[in-house]
Amino acid sequence: MQHRGFRFGFAAIAASALVVSACSNGSTDSSSDSATTSAAASATSSVASGATAHNGSDVMFAQGMIPHHQQAIEMSDMLLGKQDIDPEVVSLAEQIKSAQGPEIEQMQGWLQEWGVGSTPPGDGTMPGHHMPDHQMPHGGGMGPMPGMPAGGHGMMSQADMTALQNAQGPEAGRLFLTQMITHHEGAIMMAQREIESGQFPAAVDMARSIISSQQSEIDQMRAMLAG
Repeated sequence: MQHRGFRFGFAAIAASALVVSACSNGSTDSSSDSATTSAAASATSSVASGATAHNGSDVMFAQGMIPHHQQAIEMSDMLLGKQDIDPEVVSLAEQIKSAQGPEIEQMQGWLQEWGVGSTPPGDGTMPGHHMPDHQMPHGGGMGPMPGMPAGGHGMMSQADMTALQNAQGPEAGRLFLTQMITHHEGAIMMAQREIESGQFPAAVDMARSIISSQQSEIDQMRAMLAG
C-alpha cells in the first residue's frame, strides 16, 4: 500500500510540472507576440511619420502658391467672360484653370493635414516670417501677399486686375498674355525655392510640375504675342 501511494504521489507531481511548463510556454509565446505586434506598430508609425514630414518651406510654398493660383484663375475667368478673344488665348485660359484648380485643393489638404491655416499669420508678408517653429532658410519671406503692391512673385496689383477687367477684344487678349507671363515667372521662382528647401515629397513634386508646365506656357504665350 505504501508503495502504491508513492506512485500516485509521483504521478501528481509530474502532472503539476507539465501544467506549469505549459503555462510558462504560453506566457513566453504571448510576450513574444506582444513584442512583435509592438515592433510592427512602431515601424508603421515611423513610416507614416516620414510620409507626412514637412518643414517651413513646405508651409510657405502652399500658403503662397494657393493665392497665387487663385489669382491666375480669377484672371482666366475675366478673360473667358469677354467676347472677340483669340481662340488660342481662350484655350490657354481654360488650360490654366483646369491645371491650377486641383492643385489648390491639394495644397489646402496638405495645410489641413499639417494643422496650419491657408493664410499665414502676421502683417501680410508671405509665410516664413513670424514662424518660430518653421525657421526658413535664406532669410525667410517671399514677398508681398495679394493686395500688396505688384511685384511680389508676379502677383497683379488691384490696378492690374482692373485694367484686365476693363480691356476688351484683342487688347484684352494681349494684356492677359502679358500679365500671365509675369505671373507664371513668379510661380516658377516660388517653385524653385520649394525644390531647394522643401521636405514634403508631394510638394516638391508639385513644384517641379509647376516649373515644367508654366515654363511651357510662358513659351507659348510669348509666341502668341510675337505672332
